[in-house]
Amino acid sequence: MPPSDPAAPPRQLGRAGAPGQNRELRTRGQHTLRKLLDAGITVFSAKGYHAARVDDIVKAARTSHGTFYLYFANKEELFAALVADVAEEVAGLSEELSDVTPDDAGRAALRSWLARFADLYAHYGAVIRTWTEAESSQVDVGRMGRDVLGGLAAELAGRLSGSPDIDMAVAGLAVVAMVERFNYYVLSGQVKATRDEALDTLTDVIFDGVVVAR
Repeated sequence: MPPSDPAAPPRQLGRAGAPGQNRELRTRGQHTLRKLLDAGITVFSAKGYHAARVDDIVKAARTSHGTFYLYFANKEELFAALVADVAEEVAGLSEELSDVTPDDAGRAALRSWLARFADLYAHYGAVIRTWTEAESSQVDVGRMGRDVLGGLAAELAGRLSGSPDIDMAVAGLAVVAMVERFNYYVLSGQVKATRDEALDTLTDVIFDGVVVAR
């Protein structure tokens, strides 16, 4: 029996990936939950999904195994919680996306959206990258991640006013894949570019290649 944490109420089983949504947490309990999730991001980034262990997450969070198991049954449930966080953020991105029309207003809307995606990736990039690894083994979290980005691609396809010669469903997937990889290369230092340079490049490629392509 793991030692109890007086800061957190007893763990209630429910939908995997949303322990915080299934109960009211005291302020300190919310802090502990966030600390575990942030530690998960750090560990998944450093070790990848399969190599990451609960021991690593507990160590990174500077807490006990008992505290971890009050919130999550295993690392899979913690990762699912992170995926749920990203899904919520991506849903917000989708709602904020304006129609990308072939004019200056459309270019500005696209660049603004790309900036918000870059901010999201700067925080949750480790989770998004881990989806690729998880998808390769067909585990549930991999499918969850694929569905999240697939939904974003579909929403983007509906907002892009592209050439009639372009399949916008395919274009949406291609754009999301490119944006995700490009942000990874910039953040990892494999592409030497400032934030503005990266955003301008992505905006030009997508706008000129998809929106105003002839």
